[in-house]
Amino acid sequence: MSPRKSVAETQHTRQRIVERSLAIASVEGLEGLTIGRLANELGMSKAGVLGHFGTKVSLQLAVVDAAATAFTEEVPRRAGDVRPGLPYLRAVCEAWVSYLERRSLPGGCFFTAAAAEFDGRSGPVHDAVTALNALWQRDLRVHVRRAVTAGDLPSDTDPDQLVYELMGVMLALNHFLQLQHDEAAPARARRAFRRLLGT
Repeated sequence: MSPRKSVAETQHTRQRIVERSLAIASVEGLEGLTIGRLANELGMSKAGVLGHFGTKVSLQLAVVDAAATAFTEEVPRRAGDVRPGLPYLRAVCEAWVSYLERRSLPGGCFFTAAAAEFDGRSGPVHDAVTALNALWQRDLRVHVRRAVTAGDLPSDTDPDQLVYELMGVMLALNHFLQLQHDEAAPARARRAFRRLLGT
């Protein structure tokens, strides 16, 4: 086997482990990941799974990174060509609703679940989840300020308050979809966004 093929196979195996881990973690949480379960589901040895990450925390961090990549592709990148400010906010909120509505992950919003799981803990996983949430909220705030500067939102708009409310709508959407299986929830989220951002 050539070194290049060996590296490609190693990367492919690692990707399979991370993808399966992300699906499990979206339903059962990052603490629900066990090396034994992954090995069994993927037809690997425990040593084979662990050899790709070294520790469970490293695996959890790889899953957080994968979730961030998937979210970026599905939400902000879908609004990437839209004019900054209010048009971007409207487009990104629609992409956000669509992302959850399409059940991209079996357990719904990964970051909602991870935030609830790790909000009372300390350590590298907590820090990674916190940093990614802060980064996303900062991005939303930037576009709120641009919308105010452009005159598309009232001059007295409080960016922190508006981002708080946008986040609240999405938390509610995830709750109603996942816990209550309410198929009307996406339409309710879209109505809430229209009230916050106009049509």
